[in-house]
Amino acid sequence: MENSAVERIKAYIAEHIREPITAADIARAAGYSQFHAARVFKEATGLTPFEYIRRERLLESAHALRGERTRVLDVALDYVFDSHEGFTRAFTKAFGIAPKRFASVPKPDGWIIPYRVIAPKSKQTEDTTMSEKTTVIFTQIVERPARKLILKRAKSATHYFEYCEEFGCAEDGSGYPIPAEILSRIKEALYEQVGVWLPENMRTEGTGIYASAVEVPDDYVGEIPDGFDVIDLEPCRMLVFQGEPFNDDEYGEAIGALWAAMEKFNPEVYGYEYAPEIAPRMQLSPQGWRGYIEMRPVREVV
Repeated sequence: MENSAVERIKAYIAEHIREPITAADIARAAGYSQFHAARVFKEATGLTPFEYIRRERLLESAHALRGERTRVLDVALDYVFDSHEGFTRAFTKAFGIAPKRFASVPKPDGWIIPYRVIAPKSKQTEDTTMSEKTTVIFTQIVERPARKLILKRAKSATHYFEYCEEFGCAEDGSGYPIPAEILSRIKEALYEQVGVWLPENMRTEGTGIYASAVEVPDDYVGEIPDGFDVIDLEPCRMLVFQGEPFNDDEYGEAIGALWAAMEKFNPEVYGYEYAPEIAPRMQLSPQGWRGYIEMRPVREVV
């Protein structure tokens, strides 16, 4: 009975998300008193109704900022924020990036549309670890065209740090392994340079799993750096996972937190399955402002 009341509250909020909503409105939707409606909702979701409303408005506003209408003030007013400044503060606090900058970052690379909140921040304590504190996971399915992957294979590396030990770091202070710095100079690249875990069918004998790589157009005829290989990749869909913004000294914990969330994620719930043979698993450079990002190939479940 109480679960159906919570669903009625959620449905009412979704229908009226761009209108003012009062405690009395929520109580009427639930069919309870204001106090009881708030209590059962908090017990079921971990959020008060108004924390939930604020969260949903911020998530919806993020989608709106990716649409044709990208004036921050218009979006702020559409989602019942009193001012441009108040909306900007709330959005930046929630997602670690100002709404104007969010709207200007090209998609799909950069900041991904927020999709799912794992747990409310109100449950955190000072003793909570980074992986426990990670409250927002962003996911998105993106389309990749037919393309080529230019990569530098390792002899035995299975992850980034082993790869860095094998090749050394660039002298520009970026912390990137030298092959990644070379790949970043390819102007025709479709997306930013990535680290990849190669599936068995894309490895060559006597090489490691991990590599630095960049995707270029399928008809790319530019120079291939000495010692680098090329793999043809078919069109596919990639499932993007993105964690919360983090402080630079917490990048290791941020990666671990996202890996833990990925382990629990079942794409079949959404009609997809992992398809590791069609493309490598990819990791973007960890940058605190946007959170840690990985991508894995998927296909629809038939």
